[in-house]
Parts: sequence; structure tokens; C-alpha cells
Amino acid sequence: MTHEDKGKYAAKHSPEAALDPEIAADIKDRAKEGKISCGACFRIVKDRNVLPSRVGKNVDLLEFRIVQCQLGLFGYYPEKKIVEPAQVVAPELRDALHDALVDTKIPCAEAWRIAEEFGLSKINVSAACEALKIKVSPCQLGAF
Repeated sequence: MTHEDKGKYAAKHSPEAALDPEIAADIKDRAKEGKISCGACFRIVKDRNVLPSRVGKNVDLLEFRIVQCQLGLFGYYPEKKIVEPAQVVAPELRDALHDALVDTKIPCAEAWRIAEEFGLSKINVSAACEALKIKVSPCQLGAF
């Protein structure tokens, strides 16, 4: 969700959705001014050995905003995103990205997997997606 949705993040979830007290405490410890970075969310994922969606849900329920997407797609100031289209995309990378498409989009988790597989940074894979006009969705944390 975008910053225009501030105060409505919890609405993405059922009314019965409840905070996980331990995850919520971790989020509060790492957040600043109601914002938490994607990287900090994934440190919680690793520390707690939970799914990213579970951390993202707790961020939403706290009405905090996720910033600094590791793919460079959202949460930066003053620009919303920092990723630029790659000048050149290697054919092997292009093929891997196309093979990972789900309904014309590549899931965030697949972009991360491809980055690891090719020994690239996440933002370089995102730059390839930008050059190839491939949208990344869904976000592992549920931000989009």
C-alpha cells in the first residue's frame, strides 16, 4: 500500500487478524517514526524464523509503513523508487526472469532467488525487470 493509504494498512486483513506480540515488539524496536525498512523486516523474518508475510501483516496491523524496498521499488525520499532500468540485460538473466513470470509479473521472492542464483544484487535484478518492463508483484511482505 502507498503512503496515501496511511492509517488504512490494517484494512487489508480480516477484522479477526491479531498482532503477534513478539513480532510486534521486534517491529517497534526497529521502526523509526512509524516506518520500518524492508531490510529490518527481513532481519525479523530470519531471527524469528517466520514467513515474510507474517511480519508484513504485523507491520500493517501496527499501521507502520515499510520503506527502502531492497529491490529499490518503493519507500525512498524524495523519489519513491531508486531503481533505474538496466542498460543491458544478459540473455540468461532475461530468460530466467521470463521463466519466473506468474501472470506477466515476477514475484518478489523469485526476483530475490534469481539474484542469488546469478550472484547479483537484488537491485540489479530489479533494474533488469525495469528494462524488460516486468512488474514485480507480489511483495513478500505484502506491501504491494
